[in-house]
Amino acid sequence: MAELPCDPDGICMVCKQKPVETETLVCRTCVTPWHVPCLPIVPTTILDWECSDCSQPLDNINHVSDLPAPPIAGDLVSSIRAIENDTSLTDEQKAKKRQQLVGGSSKSTAETTNRRSNNNNNDLHDLFDDTVNCSFCMQLPQRPVTAPCGHNFCLKCFEKWIKQGKRTCAKCRAAIPAKMASNPRINSQLATGIRMAKLARSEGVDGSSAPKVYHTVDNDLRPDTAFTTERAKKTGKANACSGKIFVTIPTDHFGPISAENDPTRNRGVLVGDTWEDRMECRQWGAHFPHVAGIAGQSTYGAQSVALSGGYVDDEDHGEWFLYTGSGGRDLSGNKRTNKNQSFDQQFENTNEALRLSCRKGYPVRVVRSHKEKRSSYAPEAGVRYDGVYRIEKCWRKIGIQGHKVCRYLFVRCDNEAAPWTSDLSGDRPRPLPIIEEFKNAIDVTERKGDPSWDFDEEKGCWLWKKPPPLSKKPVNIVDPKDGSKIKVVRPKEKKVSLKIKDRLLKEFGCNICHKVLASPLTTPCAHNFCKACLEGAFAGKSYIRNRATSNGRSLRTKKNIMKCPTCSTDIADYLQNPQVNREMMGIIESLAEQMEESSEESSAKSLESGDKSDENLRSDEETEVPKPCDSTEIVLEEINESDLNPLPQKRRKGADGKAVVNADEHIDGAEVEIKAMAFN
Repeated sequence: MAELPCDPDGICMVCKQKPVETETLVCRTCVTPWHVPCLPIVPTTILDWECSDCSQPLDNINHVSDLPAPPIAGDLVSSIRAIENDTSLTDEQKAKKRQQLVGGSSKSTAETTNRRSNNNNNDLHDLFDDTVNCSFCMQLPQRPVTAPCGHNFCLKCFEKWIKQGKRTCAKCRAAIPAKMASNPRINSQLATGIRMAKLARSEGVDGSSAPKVYHTVDNDLRPDTAFTTERAKKTGKANACSGKIFVTIPTDHFGPISAENDPTRNRGVLVGDTWEDRMECRQWGAHFPHVAGIAGQSTYGAQSVALSGGYVDDEDHGEWFLYTGSGGRDLSGNKRTNKNQSFDQQFENTNEALRLSCRKGYPVRVVRSHKEKRSSYAPEAGVRYDGVYRIEKCWRKIGIQGHKVCRYLFVRCDNEAAPWTSDLSGDRPRPLPIIEEFKNAIDVTERKGDPSWDFDEEKGCWLWKKPPPLSKKPVNIVDPKDGSKIKVVRPKEKKVSLKIKDRLLKEFGCNICHKVLASPLTTPCAHNFCKACLEGAFAGKSYIRNRATSNGRSLRTKKNIMKCPTCSTDIADYLQNPQVNREMMGIIESLAEQMEESSEESSAKSLESGDKSDENLRSDEETEVPKPCDSTEIVLEEINESDLNPLPQKRRKGADGKAVVNADEHIDGAEVEIKAMAFN
């Protein structure tokens, strides 16, 4: 029979029952309760009884008098007996010291007293002695996980223990809840304490103090909460007005937020800063959108992302994670309840912004929300800023819900340590993890050149190797007279070709890609789209749906309804043979010619005047010319002269007196695409 005592809850570890008081026997040395019926040898007396762990072997009893007295710092039994013989201690103090020794620390009182007397200045380091070490690796826990019984483990050690099928604590054998076993959470406060203890140790040993970063904010320095009307209180902060922005960065700012952009606190946004919700996070510039998970522009890049558990394909591993792009859901119904993918995601809009940041190597700020229940690195409450990451690869794959999703590999590259670690320094360049799903990926994009944000070996920190992109948004500037006030300065508008630019973007813009129309199509509901965009929106969808009964008898086919991307009009019949609007295309070509003439005139004037500032202004304006849709970038190797220079069309009068183009002189879609290329 195994000799096991009772656990801390008083339940016998052999029969798994709670014994009555008359059947409980307490060891006089370690004060541990035992179940008498479960003992292999029933004791003859209950006075001065010792358990098998504390009693000495019979062979050594005759030689005890011959041996020298064991030192006070000897084994567990001698330490406990030394405590009992100490007349200067009370009964409560003796019990407390015995409990400390039995709990895992075998060091004597004298050693503990000497250690504390030698390190009076490092009181914080004394708190993290061997009793806090992980039971598996015997080191201070990395990414500490605290069990309900109060024992701490490393996250990786704990996960290995759980994978072995163990559901009890490795120290006290207490049961671990199923929720914690499936999703362990990191004890961030303990990680912070261990980090501060390491800092205290480095100050005491080396004599040089590391740079101190305080992650606390006084109450009087916190921003005002978002304003919510009485009518919108029932719906939470969905309809709330955002509060004042307390940083001077624009909304398209890349990288971390330094102290110079924080005139109120003069500290910047530090790793580990937490906020109550996304609205308060927006006020400090970590992530400006309070609903969307990606902040960025398709032609400029992505500045920040939020991990809030919106997509089931996300995988969070702390220093790196796999992020899923946005889109692929039908939001025509209830946006809060529709969580399933209904169509494939594409590299467009914010997804394209993330891919552009991957190509350029821009730093992306990352915030984690408590709504991410599947991640061990998410905060227990609110929103937390976890530093900047860099996108190393992006691709597409078939997601869990059966549709293609855009995937991104984020790797941390921040100068500050992560909130879940006890390290004193930030990240260093690390090898990329092995991604299994990358083997079956499509549309893979990897960075070919040097990244804009990279690690400098000489300075030992992450910094901009290339200048960050210039902001196109209004910039907040501190008022020189009153430092607490922030002025909003908007960029100066261009003076040349503004009217042409507005007409190209507003009047002749595609309702899908929002760029200048290329091979424009006008639907019966009077909405304009690029030919490639409209055909791509309905790609893979058939015009006719086959039906059959349960017994296999076929029914009459039924036509599918294809709604316009802008309105609810059925355009299925129109999509069978869409025709390019050549008149609108001619207008776009004429506007393009006017823009080219105006740009040539402005450049000629700048050359004559020799004014460098004006010349730079003209060159900047030329870069602002909007580009047409990507569908016009198709390269045609063979083009006939008849296609480039078509013959004049012959017209005849119809019955109503209007001119009708002959059928044999009709220009197909290929000629229109060629004209679109010539326009570019």
